[in-house]
Amino acid sequence: MRKDLIEKMKIPEGVEITIEGNMVTIKKNGNETRRKILGCSARKEDNFLVLEEKKATKNQKKMLKTCRAHVINAIIGIEKKYVYRLQICAVHFPMTITHDKTKNELLIKNYLGEVKPRIAKILKDVEIKIDREIITVEGHDKEKTGQTAANIERAVKINNRDRRVFQDGIYITEKPE
Repeated sequence: MRKDLIEKMKIPEGVEITIEGNMVTIKKNGNETRRKILGCSARKEDNFLVLEEKKATKNQKKMLKTCRAHVINAIIGIEKKYVYRLQICAVHFPMTITHDKTKNELLIKNYLGEVKPRIAKILKDVEIKIDREIITVEGHDKEKTGQTAANIERAVKINNRDRRVFQDGIYITEKPE
């Protein structure tokens, strides 16, 4: 049975939301996040953001709820940064980790004695801080920050070795809630 679905979200103080077609821009204190809204229409009423779908099926309801979650994550990210912490574990060989800001990459040198450095891509608008054994990944966009942390963890994946013996790597130890 098809129903009209309406999701209203209160816009917090100091947060400015503009809607251009299916692109929602969220701004606060000079920080900006853009989200594409697919599968539903968005409009702004007073101090509320309204997501609406006429005659919605089950799949359209799922898309509406997903868009709502993305907008809420963007609003939370604008107010405070998402922070991931990664732990460097070097049991066999000492690793050297450097941040190449020109190419926006993280270089992992001497991983398990390899000559060629491993490279992890850092997405745009994400900040990296390296403090001895801890790598901190911060950003206002939850998806970009999480993907960057995953790129770092995946760059040092071990193949064809026993994980119980070769425990070297970089592992996510703390995630935002």
